[in-house]
Parts: sequence; C-alpha cells; structure tokens
Amino acid sequence: MSAAHPLPAVEPENPLWQRQLREEFPIVTGHPELAYLDSAATSQKPRAVLEAVQTYLTTSNANAGRGTYPWANRTTDLVETARERVKEFLHDPEPGGSAVHFTSGTTEGLRTVARDWLVPYLRDGDEILVPYADHRANLDPWLEARRLLAERGVEVRVQALPYQAVSGDYDHRALAEAVGPRTRFVAATHVHHVYGGDMNVHRIREAVGPDVPICLDAAQSVGHLPVHLDDPSLDVDFVVFSGHKAMALPGSGAVWARNARGPVFRPGGWQGTPNTVGIVSLQAALDWLDAAGVERIARWTTTLTTRLTDRLGHIGPYDVLGCPVSLAADSPLPAAQRRHGIVTFRHRDIPSDDLGFILFSHGFMVRADSLCQAGADERDGSVRVSLHAYNTAEEIDRLLSVLASLT
Repeated sequence: MSAAHPLPAVEPENPLWQRQLREEFPIVTGHPELAYLDSAATSQKPRAVLEAVQTYLTTSNANAGRGTYPWANRTTDLVETARERVKEFLHDPEPGGSAVHFTSGTTEGLRTVARDWLVPYLRDGDEILVPYADHRANLDPWLEARRLLAERGVEVRVQALPYQAVSGDYDHRALAEAVGPRTRFVAATHVHHVYGGDMNVHRIREAVGPDVPICLDAAQSVGHLPVHLDDPSLDVDFVVFSGHKAMALPGSGAVWARNARGPVFRPGGWQGTPNTVGIVSLQAALDWLDAAGVERIARWTTTLTTRLTDRLGHIGPYDVLGCPVSLAADSPLPAAQRRHGIVTFRHRDIPSDDLGFILFSHGFMVRADSLCQAGADERDGSVRVSLHAYNTAEEIDRLLSVLASLT
C-alpha cells in the first residue's frame, strides 16, 4: 500500500460482513474463549482453503510436470494457473514479461533472489543497500551473497539502509545521499513486522533513481492490504511473500519478478517436486481474500490497530514501539503512515516474555520475544499484537482491560 492509495476510515463498530468472515474460520469459532492475536507470525485458514486442499488431495493428487495421465496433467495445470493467479492478485501490469517462482516462504524466496539472481549480477566494487533493522530474513541472504562473492574474489560493499531514530521508518533523505554510481541493488520491507508501518517504498525509488533494482519483503503486506504493482509508486523488481501469512498453508510462498532491470530471474539448480498442496492452498487463499475484499480487511485491521494504540497510551507504563505521532486516531499523518494490523509494545516493569504468559492466562495469544528483528537479542523483547479479518473490537477492548489491570 502506498501513499497514493490511502485507506479511508471505517466504522468502529463490528459490521455484519466482519462477523460473517469470522464464521469462516473453524479454529477461531471453535475456541471462543481464546483471542488469536499473532497473525503476523501466521494467519488462520478459512474454510474455503481447507476444503480446496481436501478436494485436491482426494480427487487429483499427483506430481506436477512428471506424468501424462489426467491427475498429473491436472496438477501441472493447477501450478501454472496459480502462477497467473499470483500475478493477478498483485495487479501485475505486464504479466507476459514477469515470472512467479513458488517457494516455501519469504525466507527461502529472498535467499533464492540473493543466490540465483544477485550473486551472478554483481561485479567487483559494486554496492548494495540492505535493511539492518528489519526481519532477519531480509538481511541474512544479502550478507550470505556478499560472502559467496568474496569466496570468488569479488568484493561487494554492503551498506545499511538508514533509519529514522524514532519512527523506525527509512530515512529517505539520508538514503539519497548514500546512493552512489556503483549502487546496484536495494532490499527493503513493505510493512515492518515490528512497527507495523508502511515503509514508503515510493520514496526509496525516488532516492535511488529509475535504474536500481529493488527487492521487496512483502510478508506483512500481501494478504493483509492491497498490493498494486500497477501503481507507479510501487515500482519494485521483486516481491517476495509467504503464503502462510496470507491464509494459505505453511510451506507456501512466492517470488514475483518484474524482469525489467538486470538479468531475467531464473532460479538455479534442478527444480524438484513443487509443494502442490501448498500451491493449491495459496490460490484458494488469494481467491478468498479477493472475495472478502483485501482493501476492506485492511481498513478493518487499521481501525482496530488505531483503537489499541490510541487507548494503550493512556493506561499506564506501556511504551508503544514505532512512530509516536502516528498512534492517535486524530493523527495528522496520512493513513498510509499508520500501523497496518501490528502493534508492538513493552511494559516498563514486566519483562515481555512474562507479559506474554500473563496475557495467555487471560486467553490472548500474542508474540512475546525479540521478533526475529535483525540486531536484536533477548534483551530487546517486546509484545506484538497482530490482527486480521477474524479479530474483533471486543477482543481489543478485553485486551486493553487486562493490560490496564497490570499497571
């Protein structure tokens, strides 16, 4: 989601459509005493996804691209259809020239881009810019690429993307100064997995110019808010995401490659048996998300996020991580600056892991650790609440009541 597509406000009360969506998640409705608030780690699965998987496994399960009988042909067609479905879901402006490679998730996808595309692309003396305070999955592959190149006698300079100290957003003015004539690649994040903020990728493109390839970690945006690659403000070359965070099964994900800058993206090595069940679940999940309305889901989760952050700041010793001026419902910042379904905070006296156990004792499932943030360790623990379509305002209010009792 870019600043060109701000999300309008949504009514604070629980609308009928959201209650209907919630009913489509058997694990959620089957445990009314629990509130699942960890969708940034993995999302729950709607009935349509579960049924699509069961139908595939009981009617046409076979290997793709390795047989001439009907079940194998049908599976091969399913995989190819799913590639086009990913392009359609991402609003690919030129699907005829782009590519989709299925992976086990964002981590494998980013490593595939690093090993199979970036390493052959770079030359001695080139520079790349990568995020040192985002998810480790969007840092380690680029450091690995530098090591692999060094083993071949190719020295590449890895620079850290600059950050704003308070907000956690990229410092786009400093980024423009960091770009040089040998800058060949930038890795960035769409929505930050700790702060929940849109990282304003359009400003990265403005800073680095029209020719530098950008790889986008979209693990917290695809399936959570609209991703429009036909929007000039989202002019990136790779989009990598995990299916399990977008209501598909674990072990599914994809790399989308624009193939407009640098060499054509071709994963290396022999391509073995694909995760056909995961791919089937991913296509079903994208279909479900489109039918439910991704933009509507994003408006709902953004509203719940604002509800939580706005009230959390008034009930005691809690520090909300990220940009402080974007928390309130009446913030002057545009909606694209607000948190997209993620609120991370610390209690000034209670360690985060203890707070996580306390919240579970009250029926809340949250993430409580260092959140796989690059550069962080156990001393940097925090509590993350992450939301999706199945969460309700009532769950947020109950959570706030428990948090207020701990002040």
